[in-house]
Formats: sequence, structure tokens, C-alpha cells
Amino acid sequence: MKRRKHLRGVLPIFIAAALLSLLYFLVIPDLSKLKKENPKKTAFMEYREKEAKEKGKKYRIHQIWIPFSKVSPYLVKAVLIAEDDKFWRHEGFDFEAIQKAIEKDIEAKKFKFGGSTITQQLARNLYLSPEKSLTRKISEAIITWRMERILSKRRILELYLNVVEWGEGIFGVEAASRHYYGKPSSELAPEEAARLVSVLPNPKKYNPVGDQRYVINRSNLIYSIMVQRGIVIPEYEEVTGGMESPSY
Repeated sequence: MKRRKHLRGVLPIFIAAALLSLLYFLVIPDLSKLKKENPKKTAFMEYREKEAKEKGKKYRIHQIWIPFSKVSPYLVKAVLIAEDDKFWRHEGFDFEAIQKAIEKDIEAKKFKFGGSTITQQLARNLYLSPEKSLTRKISEAIITWRMERILSKRRILELYLNVVEWGEGIFGVEAASRHYYGKPSSELAPEEAARLVSVLPNPKKYNPVGDQRYVINRSNLIYSIMVQRGIVIPEYEEVTGGMESPSY
């Protein structure tokens, strides 16, 4: 009798483990290829193409792949400040940010579940759809977990900077820099980097070179943090607030 009860208690655990294992092998792509190969087209790009086709619109993808070493350090710092300040320390998930996002979802009675790290965003961009569902979140978590164990942090960031959406048909920092500022991303100034990064939450709605209040406020905040951390050293006049130099 006790044996039967024990088996009944253990059976659900075995079933759950089997389902998770099946889901893992069905969902997980071959991430080892990403160590050296650059993906030709992401799932998100395909989603945008399908979206445009359904509306009867033409859609052209603008993307220029560049190595991490060619990206402006100001842009890299700005992205980390705005999108994932704990990137170098976490293992794929920012649990504090996730908890806050869940609390907001409960208050709003909606399933949004934000607080995504750069690794989570990359997993979603490369392999998943933008739909907000529990199934997608589980798939995203599995891919994120594996990605952090297979790829280096530097490679994850390099991939992210090359595939993230930056406007209508614009993907990656190099295409974005040339489109908005007419120069390679290696030459981006601190203010330009802050401006570009400020639109990442919704690049189809906001324009980095426009005068939208959101862009101005968010880019100013990102820039001020860069100054506070010593990433940017302002001109003497900015530091002194325009005061005259002391005379001796």
C-alpha cells in the first residue's frame, strides 16, 4: 500500500521531467554554431517580413555585420547602462528585474513579464516570436540558459549589437549608425551613442535624431550616467558650469 502511494507521488515528477526533457530537445537550437558563424537572418527579421507582407508592404532589411572591436566603446557602455546594467555579472537572468516586472504585471492584470537581459533579448531575436505567452517565456529561458554556457559574454554582446532592431528594416548598430548619422559605429560620439540606445525599447516609434521628448529625456539620463561613471569626460566648461578660471 505504501509502495503504491510512493509510486503515485513520484510518477508526476517523472512525467514533468520527461516533458521538460522533450521540450528542451524540441526547443533548443544548435547554439555552438554561433561561436564562429553569424546568423544570416533572425526569427525576428522573418516576423517583420511576414508582418509587412500581410499589410501589402515591401520590406527591406538593412544590416552590416561588424566585429565587437569595431563598435564605439561609448555605444557598448550606453547599451549596457540602458538595457542590462548587470550583464557582466549575471548568468543570463536578472532575477531582481524579473520580480519587479512580475509585480507590475500583477498590478496591471496583464501578462507582459519584462525585465529581460541582453541574453534573453538575443535568444528571442534569434529564435522566437515576439508573442507574450508562457510557452515562449519557457523556451526563451531554456535558450538563454544554454547560450550563457556555450558562448562568451563578449560574443553574446557582439551578436546582440549586430541583430537588434534599430528602426524600420534597420538591424544592428553599424546599419543604424550609418543610417542616422552617416558614419561607421566606431566613430560615434557619446551623445550620439546615448541617442541611438534611447530608442531601443521601441525603435519603430522613436527616432534617435528627432526631437521627441522621450528620446531627449532618456538619452540625457544615459549620458549623465556615462559622465558619473567616468566613461565620458566633459569639457572643462561643462564641469565648471561656465565659471571663469581663477586668476592668481
